[in-house]
Amino acid sequence: MQTDSDAGADAGDVDAAADPGDDGGTTPEAKAAAVRDSLADCDGVLIAFSGGVDSSVVAALASDALGDDAVACTAKSETLPAAELDDARRVADEIGIRHEVVEFSELDDPDFVTNGEDRCYHCRTMRLNRMYEAAHDLGIATVADGTNASDPGEGHRPGLQAVEELAVRSPLLEAGIEKDEVRAIADDYGLSVADKPSMACLSSRIPTGLEVTDERLSRIEAAERVLREWGFSQFRVRDHDGLARIEIDPAELDAALNRDFVVAVRERLSELGFDHVTLDLHGYRTGSVSPDADDTGDDVDRSDDPVVADVFGTDYPTGGE
Repeated sequence: MQTDSDAGADAGDVDAAADPGDDGGTTPEAKAAAVRDSLADCDGVLIAFSGGVDSSVVAALASDALGDDAVACTAKSETLPAAELDDARRVADEIGIRHEVVEFSELDDPDFVTNGEDRCYHCRTMRLNRMYEAAHDLGIATVADGTNASDPGEGHRPGLQAVEELAVRSPLLEAGIEKDEVRAIADDYGLSVADKPSMACLSSRIPTGLEVTDERLSRIEAAERVLREWGFSQFRVRDHDGLARIEIDPAELDAALNRDFVVAVRERLSELGFDHVTLDLHGYRTGSVSPDADDTGDDVDRSDDPVVADVFGTDYPTGGE
């Protein structure tokens, strides 16, 4: 187990004892105060910590409520990009919370590797069980995650079943804090991840039914590193068994048509082992190849989009984001 125990200064200038006032507990500030009060009743809490905005807000609130009895814990595996682990370490330091890194491998579970529609359930179950093991080692009974009140309605998310079955606390969900409110609270804390785009594990880029392998995960991570180097912020590289389908936020599509980028990304991804490199003109969409996903994360009006043959349709559901 790795420990980043000398975390930095307190995040932001948020008053841990903020009074929700007479707003009936409906503002983000009042809901945040309610979460702090609720967490303060725990003897300690371990937060399943990805370094994204949701788990970072829970970590900040828990740190305010419990001080040294709050621990952020990140699970390192083949499906977590190295850049995301680095980000988690940085944000934990920013918050000033103790940070633990534990390791496990989803590839040890055949049900995960076969990549059925319940892949996220198996992944989340393994990950959260690892969190409970870490919490037990630290003498902590409560494990919490960053599920927020917007998540249950956002399409195909079998991982939430694991959260319920394992009795993981979801303080943001309990307080009715939705995604935009999470970002507002993060902004109040001065967290650098307040506007960070949502991320999903690398296996979500592999179509359902196509085995999740270390080789595929590695080339997806390397391919997405190329897009990050070019300055794109919201994107996915979907691996259709050797065909790379690049999704980029619609607001950034013009930049993706730059000739220099087109040549560079084609060459780099070909070197990684992709036989074909394509750009999805629909742009990035949450769960774009899952028949059960209702792309609520995508609020772009597509009424004027050209009609194109969607060769990826429902034959390649991935689930997740």
